[in-house]
This record gives sequence, C-alpha cells and structure tokens, in this order.
Amino acid sequence: MLSYQHAYHAGNLADVHKHALLATALSHLTAKPKPLTYIETHAGRGLYDLASDAAQRTQEAEAGITRALAQGWLPPDHPLSEALAAVRDRFGPQAYPGSPLIAAHFLRPGDSAHLAELHPAEQAALSEVADFARLHLQDGFAMANALIPPMPRRGLLLIDPSYEVKADYDRIPGWIARMARKWNVGVIVLWYPILGDERHRAMAGALAADHPQALSSEVRFPPARAGHGMVGSGMFVINPPYGLDVEAKRLAALYAGL
Repeated sequence: MLSYQHAYHAGNLADVHKHALLATALSHLTAKPKPLTYIETHAGRGLYDLASDAAQRTQEAEAGITRALAQGWLPPDHPLSEALAAVRDRFGPQAYPGSPLIAAHFLRPGDSAHLAELHPAEQAALSEVADFARLHLQDGFAMANALIPPMPRRGLLLIDPSYEVKADYDRIPGWIARMARKWNVGVIVLWYPILGDERHRAMAGALAADHPQALSSEVRFPPARAGHGMVGSGMFVINPPYGLDVEAKRLAALYAGL
C-alpha cells in the first residue's frame, strides 16, 4: 500500500489530463470572491523534478507535459500553464507540480486546504512545499470523512489513490455516495487509471448510475512502454464547475489524435 512513488510518472499523459481539468476547475471556483476549502486524499510529495533519476528512468513526462507544451495543448493563459509557470519560476525549469501545488497557485487568503499523505517520506517532502495547507499523516479517506462537510462549505475534494489496493475499485462508489450526501454542494473529483484489462468499468458504471448529472471524462493513449498497463485516464466530477465540460471535450479531441 505504501510502495507507490509518483516521481517515476510525474508529468505523464495521465497527469496532463488530470491536472488540466483540476486547474480549470480551481480557476473557475476561485474567480468568485467566496472562500473555499480544498481537500486532497492522496497528496504525494507535491513537487517533482523531471530531471531526477526516477523521471529520467521512465521518460513518461516526455510523452506527457513536454509534448503537450511543445505541441500547444496548453496555451499560456490556460490555468495549468499559469500554475506550471509559477512553479518553474520558483523551483526551476524542470519542476513539475503535483496537484497540491496546482491548488496552491489558485488558493487565496481565507481559503482552507487539507492534504493527506500516508507515506512518511512523501509527506516529509510535501511538508517542505505545502505550508499553505494542514497536512494529515493518515488514510485520506478517513481524513476526508472526518472533515466533510468542511468550513468554508464551498470547495473541492480530489480523490487520487494509486489503486494499488485493488479493493479501492469496489469501495469508492459507496464512499463517494456517502460524501456526496454529506456535502451536496462540494465539487467531488475522482481520478482513476484506465488499464488494459478495463478493471475500472464496474466502478465507473456504478458512479454514473449514482450521479447521472456528473461529468465523466476519459481519454486513451498508447502505453508509456512495452508491457505498461495504463492506456488511459479518467476523471469523474460531481457538481462540475461551469465550463469544465468544454475543457473535457477539448482534451478528448487532443488525446484522440495520439
């Protein structure tokens, strides 16, 4: 459960899909002068170095964020471009933000943030860059369950597990249904991998049946290397902010050309 290290995969095609939608959602939410709460169940280390040995070993960022920038997928005024530029201004040209630092770019004084990370080394690294948030060294689902509904009541919950625990696929629909009942105004965002065996299908179907008004965005792409299992990325968003569907359609068209 504690073996997953996102440093090997930071900035890949799944990250571009996930982070483009997350940044767009946060940009819309923070455009209004009302405070909000940002909650993340599996935060990771928050900041990644694309020149690190781990990133260079897999080269997944080359097919992801590096290609996206080179091919104009993310114009300068795109929310993810703005967050990435701010992070690189601070940490250098090979820095890549995880979702906590993407959120940090948009959060304002008066907003609240809670980040859970159960891996001690990852949380130690997170603590060096996430002074804007309260950090929780505990199971992210338990943390979110204790906090929801939060104050401020307006906000976004990102659920982004590694899915190393295969039971996550079975328990997530019921867990999200409970969270949505407790926090009916919250934007609840779930990321999931699309693997070659399509193991996400039952979960995605249950979520769609429970939340017919939610936004479902799935993109497909070639595996990062021979034998690599992930062939796509999914985002399921309850109470999607205005305009998020437009960004989802734009991304779907870009990924369809790969």
